Amino acid sequence: MSYLLPHLHSGWAVDQAILAEEERLVVIRFGHDWDETCMQMDEVLASVAETIKNFAVIYLVDITEVPDFNTMYELYDPSTVMFFFRNKHIMIDLGTGNNNKINWALKDKQEFVDIVETVYRGARKGRGLVIAPKDYSTKKEKKKKERNIGFDACRRVIGVEILQVGRRIMASRTSEMVAKVDPAHALDQKALLAYASANVPGFPLHPSGFTVSQFGHGQSNPTYLMEVRSSMGDSVKRYVLRKKPPGKLLQSAHAVDREFQVLRALGTHTQVPVPKAFCLCTDPSVIGTAFYIMEYLDGRIFVDPTLPGVSPDKRRAIYQATAKTLASLHSTNVDAIGLTKYGRLDNYCKRQVERWATQYIASTAEGKPERNPKMIELANWLRQHIPLEDSSGATSGLVHGDFRIDNLVFHPNEDRVIGILDWELSTLGNQMCDVAYSCLHYILRIGLGDGQQGEGMELAGIPEGIPSLAEYLAEYCYAARKPWPVAEWKFYVAFSLFRGASIYAGVYNRWTMGNASGGKRAQLTGKLANSFIDSAWAFIQRQSVLPEHPPSVPIAKQYLKLSGNENENQGLSSGVGRFVPSKRVQELRNRLIKFMEDHIYPMESEFYKLAQSSSRWTVHPEEEKLKELAKKEGLWNLFIPIDSATRARKLIFDGSNHTLPNGAYDQLLGAGLSNLEYGYLCEIMGRSVWAPQVFNCGAPDTGNMEVLLRYGNKEQLHEWLIPLLNGKIRSGFAMTEPQVASSDATNIECSIKREGDTYVINGTKWWTSGAMDPRCKVLIVMGKTDFNAAKHKQQSMIIVDTHTPGVHIKRPLMVFGFDDAPHGHAEVSFVNVRVPAKNILLGEGRGFEIAQGRLGPGRLHHCMRLIGAAERGMQMMAQRALSRRVFGKLIAEQGSFISDIAKCRIELEKARLLVLEAADQLDRLGNKKARGIIAMAKVAAPNMALKVLDMAMQVHGGAGLSSDTVLAHLWATARTLRIADGPDEVHLGTIGKLELQRARL
Repeated sequence: MSYLLPHLHSGWAVDQAILAEEERLVVIRFGHDWDETCMQMDEVLASVAETIKNFAVIYLVDITEVPDFNTMYELYDPSTVMFFFRNKHIMIDLGTGNNNKINWALKDKQEFVDIVETVYRGARKGRGLVIAPKDYSTKKEKKKKERNIGFDACRRVIGVEILQVGRRIMASRTSEMVAKVDPAHALDQKALLAYASANVPGFPLHPSGFTVSQFGHGQSNPTYLMEVRSSMGDSVKRYVLRKKPPGKLLQSAHAVDREFQVLRALGTHTQVPVPKAFCLCTDPSVIGTAFYIMEYLDGRIFVDPTLPGVSPDKRRAIYQATAKTLASLHSTNVDAIGLTKYGRLDNYCKRQVERWATQYIASTAEGKPERNPKMIELANWLRQHIPLEDSSGATSGLVHGDFRIDNLVFHPNEDRVIGILDWELSTLGNQMCDVAYSCLHYILRIGLGDGQQGEGMELAGIPEGIPSLAEYLAEYCYAARKPWPVAEWKFYVAFSLFRGASIYAGVYNRWTMGNASGGKRAQLTGKLANSFIDSAWAFIQRQSVLPEHPPSVPIAKQYLKLSGNENENQGLSSGVGRFVPSKRVQELRNRLIKFMEDHIYPMESEFYKLAQSSSRWTVHPEEEKLKELAKKEGLWNLFIPIDSATRARKLIFDGSNHTLPNGAYDQLLGAGLSNLEYGYLCEIMGRSVWAPQVFNCGAPDTGNMEVLLRYGNKEQLHEWLIPLLNGKIRSGFAMTEPQVASSDATNIECSIKREGDTYVINGTKWWTSGAMDPRCKVLIVMGKTDFNAAKHKQQSMIIVDTHTPGVHIKRPLMVFGFDDAPHGHAEVSFVNVRVPAKNILLGEGRGFEIAQGRLGPGRLHHCMRLIGAAERGMQMMAQRALSRRVFGKLIAEQGSFISDIAKCRIELEKARLLVLEAADQLDRLGNKKARGIIAMAKVAAPNMALKVLDMAMQVHGGAGLSSDTVLAHLWATARTLRIADGPDEVHLGTIGKLELQRARL
């Protein structure tokens, strides 16, 4: 029967047929006339053509003649029927999950007439999606579960928003998300055409046709599709226009000029997927308000984050692409692309809480929608729980502000993002707010079809293939190289819900005034605002919101290859390496270098003089002055990790940021740096044996403070941690014993015996670094509380006041002739030392657990400092070689020296990268999973430093072995760490075992 119907033989002919019909529906069957399925369908089409001719016309197309259509619409079935109206493809929901076509042969003629009539009526009303008068899910193998719904309910579909009562679809093409322009947002198309012709590169100068339709998805700045046909009529170009809404707007809202600025910067300088921005018009006389014109992206938008109708493997790939895209955005170097002044990096959350609280108040009460008092209480809670990292800017950079899966355009056929949309809320600030906002669908589900909130995927059930919240978050952290945010996740999610509530309240207020761009959907946002508020409080009251450590995620392993490819498409297109410090860290580093040059290096000889005098066990008065100066310079307690500082804040200051005046809190708990960020600074301190203690970053105080930060209770923190943080006292760590091989901590013999409300300690310790210092007031002692318990449950750690009776500092120990006064390494005996039972750390039998937690950050600091020591050796070696002559020429001109210094540089850079990688993995994966790379660093760093310093001493000759230079002392320290930081053999054993485990897998 196909010969009875007209055929179209090219893509151009198809376009012309669709364009020619202004009032009738265009029905096109794609396939082959000879195919059996097509013949069955053509029989129905031919028999109804006369019946529907007043409102529909039917054409047949051989799919081999229109390859572009095959790709665009995925025409893989023997027969495919599609519908077009006024140059728009009309989606039809048949209940099969195949929502843009009929891809089987209908046999009932009246059934097909009913479908065409329903599509025609829906299309005339401006709908991009029309619901069929019957559910056809039983006709196809791909059945849907959520389908028992009547025709009347189906007609409740809201415009082109593809949000329905009781049913969901898999994705929408961008071309299918448009409708007629809302009368409230009508444009002067003649003025727009004239402006676009003059300002958009490549815009047809004398077009034969120009149409404007409006995107319905989204409720912010009105967005339009501009379609312009060339003068020859043989091609159509599409552009997107985005403008400010009309009417009275809240201050700073709907800044399309900022959207244009960020799109232009990203599109020009980075690989972040964004539409190309063509031009910005700030003249309101053109179309009423400011606007900009950008590239049209033909792709898919997934409105429903549960991805109904998508296969499990595709779902996983889509979420992987989403996480990777957000990481790419967050990796952008804003300074390099001209966005330095796009916002403030510090105190983002603090400012945002105030902004959205103010906006909510402005949108409610006093003749406006009713105000919810819980929202005001939520604002107050957020003010009291702003993360430390927010004030420091540690997690700051470019922020999208509205990053979610339905603001992404995916490639038509591939599971990759080709564009990030809706940049209205973009700025510089805390990027974890973006991350939390992108996860909200795990927490709650919003159905704008009825304005109701439901359970998020975490409680309602995660569809097969979609990663859990923790897995998705781990994907992002892997790709963006961010630390696991367990400590502050509750704040970030609550803040995102708070902001969402304020936004919805604003949309609802605009709807009451008649200028909201979301149409009928905006009417429902008042209910949603209150739902968000309730969800925020419910989330805050949860006991646990994330696992302590990120899960091991298979997806991450697919694209995060530690060979260095993980930075592909992240931020700048070229010129930025993996381990390049941020602007903030670079500024701290520069200040630290200047402090070292101005104050530390000039005082080294004075410190050495005192250390070699009869008064060597006293503190040089200049040291305390330098400490105060370091505090003023903001170079104090830089070692403290963000998560440890967060725990301390909650215990010491009851979670408030406002307990201490004049920034004392921020000073006390450091700068909110990650281990990686601190690595760049710790290296600088390592260039002098005297420097770390000046910045309160010296061992063993850093390790002891880390133990108290992580494991101490509130009373212990107040009594011992705060004085240590202030630099008023110093501490020692007593574990190693002279009678046993203490590299195996199960060998220790010191006893800690419970007697009533006290513990009695007996034993001898040595190499207790810091115990000789007159400022040392506290020791953390490791001993056995139960000699009969399991092997790794016998040990405990306890806090001991050095003035407790029975504590005897017996003697200082020499290290290659250095006693390291006034710090010192002491032999200490404990004879019936009674300490309060409250001094036990974490509980009996938890000593190994604490020791393992202490071994990561604290001991990696030694490796960082060794890089600095070697760097100083390199510097002194080069200066000496350029100034000393031997056998008629400079040492630097000797061939053997040139080769040796080159080899030293190679070894140093290799070790530096290994240490930075260890710090990075420690941030992202946690101590346990990073233990292999940490062990590698602990072997490589001291051995490298010994080689470099030995070469430097060789170049200095006899002076290198004397105390006239710092080289001998630096070398002695490096050699000591091959034992003090754990014997090489222990670390090598760890590395080897992990390698064999990996081989077995």
